[in-house]
Amino acid sequence: MKSSTKNIVICIVFGIFFAAMFLCCLFLPKPEFSYSERRKLAQMPPITAETVMNGNAMTSFETYSTDNFPLRDTFRTLKAVTSAYAFRRLDNNKIYVADGYAAKIEYPMRESALDYAADRFRNVYNTLLAGKTDSIYISVIPDKGAFLAEKSGRLSMDYGQFESLMAAKTGDFADYITISDLLGLSDYYKTDTHWRQENIVDVAQRLASEMGTSVSDTHTVNELDHGFHGVYYGQSALPLPHETIYYLTNPVIDECKVYNGEKNNAEMGMYDMELAVGYDPYEMFLSGSLSMITIENPNADNGRHLVLFRDSFGSAIAPLLAEGYAKVTVVDIRYIQPFALGRFVDFENADVLFLYSSLVLNNSETIK
Repeated sequence: MKSSTKNIVICIVFGIFFAAMFLCCLFLPKPEFSYSERRKLAQMPPITAETVMNGNAMTSFETYSTDNFPLRDTFRTLKAVTSAYAFRRLDNNKIYVADGYAAKIEYPMRESALDYAADRFRNVYNTLLAGKTDSIYISVIPDKGAFLAEKSGRLSMDYGQFESLMAAKTGDFADYITISDLLGLSDYYKTDTHWRQENIVDVAQRLASEMGTSVSDTHTVNELDHGFHGVYYGQSALPLPHETIYYLTNPVIDECKVYNGEKNNAEMGMYDMELAVGYDPYEMFLSGSLSMITIENPNADNGRHLVLFRDSFGSAIAPLLAEGYAKVTVVDIRYIQPFALGRFVDFENADVLFLYSSLVLNNSETIK
């Protein structure tokens, strides 16, 4: 084939390809949500004289077009694989994979964020707890980067210093409970941020013991019958293998009554099997990110009450802690203003535990 003919064929092929992409962009359905990235996708912006003149129309259209490009996930995976394996980049959008685990680079440590978190917790103490209870505790859950980042050559915070600072900043009203020495890389999901419930029984026992109660170490380990891809699977865009979610039950957990504070205390399950088959199966634990949940344990005869201030990590450990209390109130002050809690929660003589991951504390702007 002559060189000129070859060039014409190449141009025609590229022309057909771009025409096909253009037609796909115009006529293919536009999803509103990316299940791989777990976020809403940009929609077609309104085109008006005002938005054209101020530039918002083109800026918004650029975001819309990249969010709705045909075969977007395929191209994202191609880019990620090329970056990781061909060009040997250490991360893709701060997501990296080492020893079979996907994680996000959490660096540097933001002491101002720790100050803000401590201030928010102190506000809860001053407005709701002072004079009502002296049993106040705090504990930090290290993200899995604590066990993976430095040894794999990625930037890493000093997690020991992180814990020490958090303990010092809250030491005037809360006792610190160390749990990081009980954790290791295998205690976390490979493609998700969270810890594995079946591996944190010893953590629940440490927390319960430090608060003067106890929880069982005897459970039935149940397995979900479908694979799980965590949040880092979609964010990394790498073809990572699925893994298995396990959840724990025993007669005490099975007989607990659980109530959804967002729905007038409607009864709900400890484990939500509908969410277990959704886009984020980890939300099966206490139905995900609810602002307030009450767990009542009819088998506890101690009359004790635990108020657990938590992030999403707390969803997996709250069922285990419920074994040691007659009542557990689970609160997420990322979604409810603390001043409103006085109307719904009785703090008198309660044990209070602030249990937060380093991921949230180092980005504490979400705490109200």
